[in-house]
Amino acid sequence: MLDFDLKGKRAFIAGVADDGGFGFAIAKSLYQAGAKICVGTWPPAYGVFTKLLEKGKFDESMTLPDGSKMEFEKIYAFDADYDTFENMPEEIRESRRYKDHGDVSIAGVATQLHSDFGDGALDVFVHSLANGPEVKKPLLETSRKGYLAAMGVSAFSFASCIRYFGPLTRPGGSFLALSYLAGARVIPFYGGGMSSAKAALESDTRVLAYEAGRKWGHRVNSISAGPYNSRAAGAIGPMQLMIDYAAKNSPLAEELTAEEVGHASTFLSSRLASGITGTVTYVDKGYHTMGMTVELANEISEVVGPRK
Repeated sequence: MLDFDLKGKRAFIAGVADDGGFGFAIAKSLYQAGAKICVGTWPPAYGVFTKLLEKGKFDESMTLPDGSKMEFEKIYAFDADYDTFENMPEEIRESRRYKDHGDVSIAGVATQLHSDFGDGALDVFVHSLANGPEVKKPLLETSRKGYLAAMGVSAFSFASCIRYFGPLTRPGGSFLALSYLAGARVIPFYGGGMSSAKAALESDTRVLAYEAGRKWGHRVNSISAGPYNSRAAGAIGPMQLMIDYAAKNSPLAEELTAEEVGHASTFLSSRLASGITGTVTYVDKGYHTMGMTVELANEISEVVGPRK
């Protein structure tokens, strides 16, 4: 029997603040496979997220096919913009949405996780984080500050997370990040340095696979997911137009679902993928393979006639 069972495993998904994104779908899929789920939520969103959970606003989304409901083992306030507590400006530490949470840095949450669950606390880490404060600006109009901010949260934080969570993870652990085609192709309107951040994230995936593999025996991969209309993606602009275009011009002419990204993530986090590391796996209905629009291909077909 194939070993797709994640019972006894613990996963930490960084970047879950609602039920509408890839992070939530990945958490749900991992939970269905038997894993215990901890999530990291951006401190300014923590209060709203936990209150909505308590009020049952996500009950429908958290319900599984068998009628049971996903449960989070623990929710941590987590800000991947800061590697350590010392890196956090005092005005941030003392702000209303931060001060009651203590150390929400990457190192701080790793320490909390170790305190809560001890050595070997983790088996799977998912980096579902991205932020570009100037994402609507073309690269030519992006400031240095905006560019570096996008790189810091969307790319470097993955390396930092592996640095601090790697020692807590049992040998053979899985680290997974979410990328996008803009890291390898030009996607107009995906600006503010975000395309550069995704390119860096994919390059770092390969380097980190080597370093974390040799240091701890962990695997490191990325998923390049197709466009999806999550709440966070709304910051980019006309996302539905991008979704419609991708579906129209993909080998599989249909919209991507968050569940499909969740299932691919669970496979890459399982022992079935024990030989896979340092890869960028496309989960986008095959859109990345196309070099011509379907509309143009049909026009050419009308001119040259059907193939024999």
